[in-house]
Amino acid sequence: MEPHWDDSLPIYRQLRDRVVAMILEGVLKEGDALPSVRNVAAEFRLNPLTVLRGYQQLVEENLVEKRRGRGMFVSAGAREALMKDERARFLSEEWPKVRARIQRLGLSLADLLHGEPAPASRPNPGEDRGGDH
Repeated sequence: MEPHWDDSLPIYRQLRDRVVAMILEGVLKEGDALPSVRNVAAEFRLNPLTVLRGYQQLVEENLVEKRRGRGMFVSAGAREALMKDERARFLSEEWPKVRARIQRLGLSLADLLHGEPAPASRPNPGEDRGGDH
């Protein structure tokens, strides 16, 4: 986690988002312990209640579980649940914009999957057009 905070979002929310990113990236895996509230608060010079609030949000989302006297741990299935949410968000919010841009550019999904298309109206640069050089 980096100690840079964005003034546009509450710090507890940014902390929550960083833990989510670490779970999605596989840095924190199922069953891994989160850094202690005290350690995070000391490292980033935060109020421990701010750290606790970010962690509590993860508990409420069932991404992290509290183990009395032991700390907070990544819940079983947390990454899968986050991936499912990310896919749903992408398909509902981002994909329509991406699809519209693809259409504006005159591309097809096949073009995207198989590399850059060669438009029929223009020869490819460097393509041999016949004739002597």
